[in-house]
Amino acid sequence: QVQLVESGGGLVQAGGSLRLSCAASGRTFSTSHMGWFRQAPGKEREFVATIAWSGGSTFYAPSVKGRFTISRDNAKNTVYLQMNSLKPEDTAVYYCAASRTSFRDPNSFGSWGQGTQVTVSS
Repeated sequence: QVQLVESGGGLVQAGGSLRLSCAASGRTFSTSHMGWFRQAPGKEREFVATIAWSGGSTFYAPSVKGRFTISRDNAKNTVYLQMNSLKPEDTAVYYCAASRTSFRDPNSFGSWGQGTQVTVSS
């Protein structure tokens, strides 16, 4: 079972950038699809971006496409989320997760991390 720890969150002004990291432990990271999700206060958790185990395919929510970039370094057992042009509506707790079946199906992801807070001020 993959253990995930998110980091890199913080407070940033609108238009700024942050890079989130998710460090994984376990033997199955390199063969697991990885994803980022977020949950804002009073809202349900939503899909942000995913990346296939090979790193060759990615999938983004329309709200972040063109602004966020997901990547992974299997040698370091780490997945990243580069967030540019941040907006106040991006404020949320960001979680990483793993899937063994599909990088395009948000419902296939489990092994959740504990999350890192991102706050974007206007």
